[in-house]
Amino acid sequence: MAGQAPPPDIAEVCRRAKRASRPLAALTPSAKADTLLALARALREGAPAVDEANRRDVARAREAGVSAALVDRLTLGPARLEALAKSVEAIAAQPDPVGQVTALERRPNGLLAGQMRVPLGVVAMIYEARPNVTIEAAALAFKAGNACILRGGSDAAASNEALGRVLAGALAARGVSPDAAWVLPPLDREATKVLLAQSGLVDLVIPRGGEGLIRFVTEHARVPVIQHFKGVCHLYADEGCDHAMALRLLENGKAQRPGTCNATECLLVHRAEAGALLPRAGERLAALGVEVRGCPRTLALVPSARPAADDDWGREYLDLVLAVRVVDSFDEALEHVARYGSGHTEALCTASYERAQRWTREVDASCVVVNASTRFNDGGELGLGAEVGISTSKLHAYGPMGAEHLTTRKWVLYGEGQIRG
Repeated sequence: MAGQAPPPDIAEVCRRAKRASRPLAALTPSAKADTLLALARALREGAPAVDEANRRDVARAREAGVSAALVDRLTLGPARLEALAKSVEAIAAQPDPVGQVTALERRPNGLLAGQMRVPLGVVAMIYEARPNVTIEAAALAFKAGNACILRGGSDAAASNEALGRVLAGALAARGVSPDAAWVLPPLDREATKVLLAQSGLVDLVIPRGGEGLIRFVTEHARVPVIQHFKGVCHLYADEGCDHAMALRLLENGKAQRPGTCNATECLLVHRAEAGALLPRAGERLAALGVEVRGCPRTLALVPSARPAADDDWGREYLDLVLAVRVVDSFDEALEHVARYGSGHTEALCTASYERAQRWTREVDASCVVVNASTRFNDGGELGLGAEVGISTSKLHAYGPMGAEHLTTRKWVLYGEGQIRG
């Protein structure tokens, strides 16, 4: 049950979630919206208790000496809790994807054939830090008619427990089975392996956290997995770009929240712009506390920079560290991104329409950006209300995943007695 310790048999949790998924799939859009609005109200009413629990998690993290960026990922606070409630309301207000029929066409024999969106069934989330995921994942899964099993990390145990109580109360108030949303306590690796092996009961697993967690889940899962190993996001300052714009995009992408997967990790600068742009960028980054690790041409223009090692290219820092490289051409920038990017987010600052079109066509990433920050690759920013994660594996989704991405499509046929000859 949400907010309560599960029975010791993880398989039983999955069986109960599977049973609960059937009535969820049949809920009307208005019933789901009303339940989500009740959850938003419960979040606001329960915010003081959640905030107090979160403060305990944050204090433990600071005592353990974790980085400021990771502490930021763990922290809720009143403003973020209010934003979380608003994201649930935004999800409630979205069109319901379940039951939508697309491409309904009449075949030569008179049959009407189309595809209907339907829930996946049971979605399991395995995540670290980020206690907001507990509510966002539950809300999106519920909107899409799925039961969910949420396994957070020990770093956010108190926060997740408090959020689980809020979730359980909102579901109970609307008469929804408590088995529809399980907020599990932190599980060790062996118990997590049991969860990952529930083929036939769990329909999809979404890991959200560090690369080590995602590789562990991928290695041991016996059910489909949405993968997102890391976010190595580039910003390329093209020949002829607006320097003031490039600096804004760089500052926002790198320093606003460096511990997020859509933070800018590498700056590429065309050689024609490097002499004027990089000294200004170095000063701005130093003022923000960002360490620059640069190529030889960068070092000549940014005296405070350190030499970049081979493994700085393609590295996800999740901290106030930035790799910087000067390139000779647009094509060299494309080659660098193709070699070192992770398929997450790639941004271009340019004044050229032609090169902007080439960037959007030729860069392989879940989100390709022109003249905007990498930080916009986010479900909330892209109109999804929230996200369960950002898929970089292309199947069955590519990019931020909202409620629609927690559904699949089945064929539906309407006939008048046709038989196949």
